[in-house]
Amino acid sequence: QVQLVESGGGLVQTGGSLRLSCTASQNIFRIARMGWYRQAPGGQREMVAVMTSSGSKSYADFVQGRFTISRDTLKNMLYLQMNSLKPEDTAIYYCNARPLATDYWGQGTQVTVSS
Repeated sequence: QVQLVESGGGLVQTGGSLRLSCTASQNIFRIARMGWYRQAPGGQREMVAVMTSSGSKSYADFVQGRFTISRDTLKNMLYLQMNSLKPEDTAIYYCNARPLATDYWGQGTQVTVSS
Protein backbone atom coordinates (compact mmCIF):
# COMPACT_ATOMS: atom_id res chain seq x y z
CA GLN A 1 0.00 0.00 0.00
CA VAL A 2 1.14 3.51 -0.84
CA GLN A 3 -0.04 6.40 1.29
CA LEU A 4 -0.05 9.93 -0.04
CA VAL A 5 -0.54 13.08 2.00
CA GLU A 6 -1.06 16.47 0.37
CA SER A 7 -0.45 19.86 1.93
CA GLY A 8 -0.07 23.47 0.90
CA GLY A 9 -3.56 24.37 -0.17
CA GLY A 10 -5.32 27.49 0.99
CA LEU A 11 -7.02 30.73 0.04
CA VAL A 12 -5.23 33.05 -2.36
CA GLN A 13 -6.18 36.03 -4.46
CA THR A 14 -6.27 36.04 -8.24
CA GLY A 15 -2.73 36.20 -9.57
CA GLY A 16 -1.26 34.67 -6.45
CA SER A 17 0.82 31.56 -6.01
CA LEU A 18 0.69 28.35 -4.01
CA ARG A 19 2.99 25.38 -3.73
CA LEU A 20 1.36 22.03 -3.12
CA SER A 21 3.33 19.17 -1.61
CA CYS A 22 2.68 15.45 -1.57
CA THR A 23 4.50 13.09 0.74
CA ALA A 24 4.63 9.43 -0.27
CA SER A 25 5.01 6.67 2.29
CA GLN A 26 7.42 4.81 0.04
CA ASN A 27 10.02 5.73 -2.52
CA ILE A 28 8.03 4.78 -5.59
CA PHE A 29 9.10 7.53 -7.92
CA ARG A 30 11.37 5.23 -9.89
CA ILE A 31 8.52 2.88 -10.75
CA ALA A 32 5.45 5.07 -10.65
CA ARG A 33 3.90 7.76 -12.69
CA MET A 34 3.06 10.56 -10.26
CA GLY A 35 0.65 13.37 -10.80
CA TRP A 36 -1.70 16.06 -9.62
CA TYR A 37 -5.40 16.03 -10.35
CA ARG A 38 -8.19 18.36 -9.31
CA GLN A 39 -11.91 18.30 -8.83
CA ALA A 40 -14.05 21.40 -8.72
CA PRO A 41 -17.49 21.43 -7.07
CA GLY A 42 -19.92 19.61 -9.34
CA GLY A 43 -17.16 18.66 -11.72
CA GLN A 44 -15.20 15.57 -12.60
CA ARG A 45 -11.68 14.88 -11.47
CA GLU A 46 -9.23 16.05 -14.12
CA MET A 47 -5.53 15.76 -14.70
CA VAL A 48 -3.45 18.84 -13.95
CA ALA A 49 0.12 17.59 -14.35
CA VAL A 50 1.88 14.23 -14.41
CA MET A 51 5.45 13.07 -14.28
CA THR A 52 6.65 9.67 -15.41
CA SER A 53 9.22 7.61 -13.55
CA SER A 54 11.82 8.80 -16.06
CA GLY A 55 10.99 12.42 -15.33
CA SER A 56 8.94 13.35 -18.38
CA LYS A 57 6.25 15.91 -17.61
CA SER A 58 2.85 16.58 -19.10
CA TYR A 59 0.38 19.33 -18.34
CA ALA A 60 -3.26 19.95 -19.02
CA ASP A 61 -3.99 22.60 -21.61
CA PHE A 62 -5.52 24.93 -19.05
CA VAL A 63 -2.21 25.14 -17.17
CA GLN A 64 -0.78 27.34 -19.94
CA GLY A 65 2.68 27.51 -18.42
CA ARG A 66 1.48 28.63 -15.00
CA PHE A 67 2.14 25.40 -13.04
CA THR A 68 5.27 23.30 -12.60
CA ILE A 69 5.40 19.73 -11.35
CA SER A 70 8.57 18.55 -9.68
CA ARG A 71 9.81 15.90 -7.29
CA ASP A 72 12.46 15.21 -4.68
CA THR A 73 13.17 11.50 -4.80
CA LEU A 74 15.37 11.60 -1.69
CA LYS A 75 12.51 13.02 0.37
CA ASN A 76 9.71 11.07 -1.36
CA MET A 77 8.06 14.37 -2.19
CA LEU A 78 6.05 15.57 -5.18
CA TYR A 79 5.33 19.26 -5.71
CA LEU A 80 3.09 21.48 -7.76
CA GLN A 81 4.10 25.11 -8.00
CA MET A 82 1.10 27.15 -9.10
CA ASN A 83 1.52 30.73 -10.25
CA SER A 84 -0.88 33.27 -11.74
CA LEU A 85 -3.81 31.52 -10.14
CA LYS A 86 -7.31 32.17 -11.43
CA PRO A 87 -10.72 31.73 -9.77
CA GLU A 88 -11.36 28.78 -12.11
CA ASP A 89 -8.41 26.99 -10.49
CA THR A 90 -10.51 26.63 -7.34
CA ALA A 91 -10.78 22.92 -6.59
CA ILE A 92 -9.62 20.11 -4.38
CA TYR A 93 -6.21 19.01 -5.58
CA TYR A 94 -5.23 15.37 -5.28
CA CYS A 95 -1.89 13.65 -5.47
CA ASN A 96 -1.84 10.43 -7.50
CA ALA A 97 0.63 7.59 -7.75
CA ARG A 98 0.35 4.86 -10.35
CA PRO A 99 2.87 2.08 -9.91
CA LEU A 100 2.15 -0.96 -12.05
CA ALA A 101 -1.32 0.21 -13.15
CA THR A 102 -2.72 0.60 -9.62
CA ASP A 103 -3.96 4.05 -8.60
CA TYR A 104 -3.30 5.54 -5.18
CA TRP A 105 -4.81 8.84 -4.06
CA GLY A 106 -4.24 11.27 -1.27
CA GLN A 107 -7.05 12.86 0.68
CA GLY A 108 -6.82 16.12 -1.23
CA THR A 109 -6.05 19.71 -0.35
CA GLN A 110 -8.41 22.60 -1.01
CA VAL A 111 -7.28 25.48 -3.20
CA THR A 112 -9.53 28.52 -3.32
CA VAL A 113 -8.76 31.49 -5.53
CA SER A 114 -10.74 34.63 -4.81
CA SER A 115 -11.53 37.18 -7.49
